[in-house]
Amino acid sequence: MIADDLRSFRRDLHRKPEPAWREFYTTARIVAELEARDVDDVFVGPAAIAGEHRLAVPDDDDLETWYERARETDVDDDVLERLEGGYTGAVAVLECGDGPTVGLRVDVDGLPITESDDPDHDPAAEGFRSEHEGAMHACGHDAHAAIGIGVLEAVRESDFSGTLKLFFQPAEEVVGGGKAMAKSGHLDDVDYLLAVHVGLDHPTGEVVAGVDGFLAVRHYEVTFTGESAHAGARPEEGRSAIQALATAVQNLYAIPRHAEGATRVNVGVVEGGTAANIVAEAVRLVAEVRGETTELVEYMDEQARRTLRSAAMAHGCEVDLETVAEAPSAESDTALAGIVEGVAAETAGVETVLERDDLGGSEDATFLMREVQRNGGLACYVGVGTDHPGGHHTPTFDVDEETIDHGVDVLAGTIEQIGRDRP
Repeated sequence: MIADDLRSFRRDLHRKPEPAWREFYTTARIVAELEARDVDDVFVGPAAIAGEHRLAVPDDDDLETWYERARETDVDDDVLERLEGGYTGAVAVLECGDGPTVGLRVDVDGLPITESDDPDHDPAAEGFRSEHEGAMHACGHDAHAAIGIGVLEAVRESDFSGTLKLFFQPAEEVVGGGKAMAKSGHLDDVDYLLAVHVGLDHPTGEVVAGVDGFLAVRHYEVTFTGESAHAGARPEEGRSAIQALATAVQNLYAIPRHAEGATRVNVGVVEGGTAANIVAEAVRLVAEVRGETTELVEYMDEQARRTLRSAAMAHGCEVDLETVAEAPSAESDTALAGIVEGVAAETAGVETVLERDDLGGSEDATFLMREVQRNGGLACYVGVGTDHPGGHHTPTFDVDEETIDHGVDVLAGTIEQIGRDRP
């Protein structure tokens, strides 16, 4: 596939973004590209992921809406049927003789953001703005998928000796898909794993050889249940779920920081209640905690659970707490990052190479990285800079498509080097 075809593929995915676990069209299009390249194996849906480890899966009605939307397109119905129920994602295997097994993980989901229609926004101006109102590729995952296909093509045409595995992972944006892919069994024989992300506040022409600073994270959905009553006539007969929630929110933000590293807490959604004169019976909040290490997120988790239980008890309410998504911390291995650094320094169009940088956020590629490292392999997360007019997760985000070429060249070159050096 030449660069123009990669751009066309990326733009096609950009037109039809699909949020976490609804990547039906996206996965089917990726499978079509893989099968056109005569790879040795393509695993789809339940064959690509461990379904029991999926996190943050939407409800059946939501899944069905997006599934039917994908059925209205020209993708293969047989592939779609294997994805039904939200079992999205794919794994491709390319056998190139004896040698190490190298994995490349790219994520493919979109975000629930309405894309800008400003004529200065390139996708709007050039005709590939999202056709799915309320959803968009606002983080570059469409470019990641294109990079994955490009790396496959480049490695197949190289003198690489070994096995390449491509992991097209769903549901990264809700930290919901990494664990399911890590536990699929496809990583058991991977000696070296690369993961990639464009942008990350680095400009076009800059590459970060080894990204660190992944904050471990846990997402919660919490429901407080009390008892309704007339707020004027019989307030003493009620048990206000809103009071419990308000106490919980204040006290969550009061969790003490930790001497061993950075911690975070945020309440992102609060909803409930029906009227000013009714003591609220049930309310809901969505929150998260993060930590610089997995141990620190365990500390935050323990404190958050205690805080939520105490708030409920203080107001005579019950609390139901569900951990809906999570991801651990991870570090890029120095030996593998060193190969990336050396290859990037010799790659056309790459002007600056940084040995290390911190992500400052969370990413469920860490599940895959830690799985490979636990099995004795090496893992590295690579940042490929891209100029973008709006920040990540904003309506005006876009990718400088030159970045796709840089990502393909750096990653394919690294894979070829691994096959020669086997560090």
